[in-house]
Amino acid sequence: MAEAIAPIDRRSLNLPNLITISRLFLAVIVFALIDYQGYWLTAAGLFVFAATTDALDGYIARKYGLVTTLGRILDPFADKIIVCGAFVFLLGMESKGHDSGVNGWMVVIVIAREMFVSSLRGLLEEQGRDFSADWTGKIKMVLQSVAVTASLLSLSPHFVDLEAFRQLRDILLWSAVVLTAYSGAAYLMRMIRMLKSSAPDAGA
Repeated sequence: MAEAIAPIDRRSLNLPNLITISRLFLAVIVFALIDYQGYWLTAAGLFVFAATTDALDGYIARKYGLVTTLGRILDPFADKIIVCGAFVFLLGMESKGHDSGVNGWMVVIVIAREMFVSSLRGLLEEQGRDFSADWTGKIKMVLQSVAVTASLLSLSPHFVDLEAFRQLRDILLWSAVVLTAYSGAAYLMRMIRMLKSSAPDAGA
C-alpha cells in the first residue's frame, strides 16, 4: 500500500519540515562564511551539520508518519541549494586567490544534473508515478558533501600546505562529479524504462 502523504496545510509545520527549513538557513550562513573568507573550519563544521540533517528529517518523517507534500518539495530543494550553492561559492574562491579545487566544469555538471533530475521528477510525479531518489542519488549526495567538506578544509591554514590533503580533495571532488553525472544518466534510463513499461501495445 502506498504511503499516505499529508497535503500542504497546518500539519506541514511539523518537526521534519522545520529541520529541513533550518537547513536552508544554515546554507545561507555557510555561504556567508565562505564569501567572507577565513572561517573555513567553521564553515566546514556547519556544512557537515546541515548535510547531516538531511538524513535526520527523512528518518523522523518516515518513522512517525509525518511525510507531507511540503516536505517532499522542500527536502530535495534544500539539498540542492546547499550543495550547488557550496560549489558556486567555492568556485568564486578561485578568483580570489584561494585554491578550492573547484572549477567551472564541476559546477556546470553538478547544477545541470540537479536541474535535469528535478525536471524529470516533476514530469513523472505529475503523472502519478513514483520517482523518488534511488541509491545513486543518495550516494551522490554523501560523496558531494564529503568533497565539499574536504574543499573547505583545504582552504584552512591547518591544511593549506598539505599537498597530500589537496590531492585527496581533488580525488574526492572529481569522484563526486563523475558520480553526479552517472546518477543523472541512471535517472534518465530509469525514466525510459518506466515509460516503456507503461506504453500501450503497438497493435492496440
